[in-house]
Amino acid sequence: MKVLFIQPPVQDFYDTDVRLQPIGLAYLKAAVSKHLPDVEAIIKDYHGGFGRRTVAIPKELAYLTEFYPVADKSPFSTFHQYYHFGKSFDEIEAEIAELKPDVVGISSLFTPYYREALEVAARVKKRTDAIVVIGGSHASAVPESLLASPNVDYVIRGEGERAFVEFLRHLKGERPIDRVPNLAYKSGGEIIFNPIGDNFPIDELPFPDLSDLRSSNYELAGKPMTFMITSRSCPHKCSFCSVDKTFGSDYRRRSPENMLEEIELRYQQGYRVIDFEDDNLTYYKRAFKELCRRLIARFPKREMEFVAMNGISYLSLDDELLELMYEAGFSHLNLALVSSDKTVRETTKRPHTLEAYLRVVRKAHQLGFKIISYQILGLPNESLDSMIQTLAFNARLPVLLGASPFYRTPAAPIARSLILTEQDYVKARLTALAIETVNFSRDDIYTLFVTTRIINFLKGLPLTQTAGLDSLCDHQWTDRRTGLGMNLLKLLRETGHLNFWTHEGLRENKRFRPELLFRVLAQTGEIGCLNGQRIIVDGNVNVPAENLPTDERWSRLGEGFGL
Repeated sequence: MKVLFIQPPVQDFYDTDVRLQPIGLAYLKAAVSKHLPDVEAIIKDYHGGFGRRTVAIPKELAYLTEFYPVADKSPFSTFHQYYHFGKSFDEIEAEIAELKPDVVGISSLFTPYYREALEVAARVKKRTDAIVVIGGSHASAVPESLLASPNVDYVIRGEGERAFVEFLRHLKGERPIDRVPNLAYKSGGEIIFNPIGDNFPIDELPFPDLSDLRSSNYELAGKPMTFMITSRSCPHKCSFCSVDKTFGSDYRRRSPENMLEEIELRYQQGYRVIDFEDDNLTYYKRAFKELCRRLIARFPKREMEFVAMNGISYLSLDDELLELMYEAGFSHLNLALVSSDKTVRETTKRPHTLEAYLRVVRKAHQLGFKIISYQILGLPNESLDSMIQTLAFNARLPVLLGASPFYRTPAAPIARSLILTEQDYVKARLTALAIETVNFSRDDIYTLFVTTRIINFLKGLPLTQTAGLDSLCDHQWTDRRTGLGMNLLKLLRETGHLNFWTHEGLRENKRFRPELLFRVLAQTGEIGCLNGQRIIVDGNVNVPAENLPTDERWSRLGEGFGL
């Protein structure tokens, strides 16, 4: 029996190039090889390593042409063209036909790209008699959307290792179909859902088999990177997250010995960066501190770099853990603030406080971490004032702003009372600016999204002392990109309009609402640069940064936010 695992291409305005490695498929291949060694398993990543090409924007997203109308070359640019990232469907079809698989397992990880997974399924059925089974986060959340296709035979919900092994045993005649856990399938015009069963114990899962993947396709700053998880699921139950549909509600963590063994293997294989993709990496602080100590002992010269691009809960961080992480090889810190509004945090079930957040940012900045703080723009129960408050709050801190427009994820608590359609699935991406309420419009969300680009641009200016924003706009900058950005801001100040910068010259951004940017800046008062300097928004500089005690500066940052 030959099993072909496929990561499909995706279509969107942009692609996260460094987060493409299909680690879930690599886990499945390893499980099949361990438990069914007579089965040949192959992974084909049709997403990473094949570049991009322009394709037509879907009709469901046609309204976005008003928000992304031109190829903006300014430092504040967002998106423009809609692309196909990965191998073409015709090339995929030809390769599948050549491989002649008996079973094809397709990953449907993210909801907005489920149609790409279905197109691969159609190409499989067009050229082969292979059985098609789909798994992943979208498959776990709404399996009906996939089984509605005549090209999909089965769906596996939740964790897939044991379920897929048992499914193959069924195909070999060793298990009745009703004894395959997590399986969904069609029978007599109905969809049958087998009960969700336990996966293999987490420490008994074989390490992901990366042998079919070219390491050169997965790099961070030129260094080979691989993914790793130390746990599955998450103890928090945020209303906008559906991770429990994939990994269940039972939070499980691997033993330190098991993790270190895999890290050593990846080092020997030539990888020099590991991205921990856990949903809650540091929840068990003591255990993670011990892991960091062992990493320091094994890589005393920081021979390995560690990142956590999926984000870290600041609630579980303290000074000692941050120090250990930095010494172990972590250099970046991705924090999920979501909102500075207490009411919003409570309604989204985020058990976090601003006091804890400020302590973490302060210590991390002192250690030298590069910090990105993520805020969700447009939560259904949030007001425009609340979003502005959070942007202003983070603007004052030495962190980059990672704003993400909200979208509904199927099966997340915040969407469970809604009947989502195919159009909703396609719009379940941050680029879609999908959600409007009586409290805010799409123009508002778009403006705040662009505002984060403007503030991040200012945060990165190479200042050596505190400066006023007006004086920075009037300064003659030698760096072309910096000069362009400051000239656009100067023009915005003088005309009240933000412009795109294109090859044909300036063009007004008609969807941008300058008054919202001005409100954010006014509420901010001062912008905290990444190098520790400050930009005074009103242009008046009364106290040099070096003369303001550090503790006093940090205490002032909480003023107006209930701290």
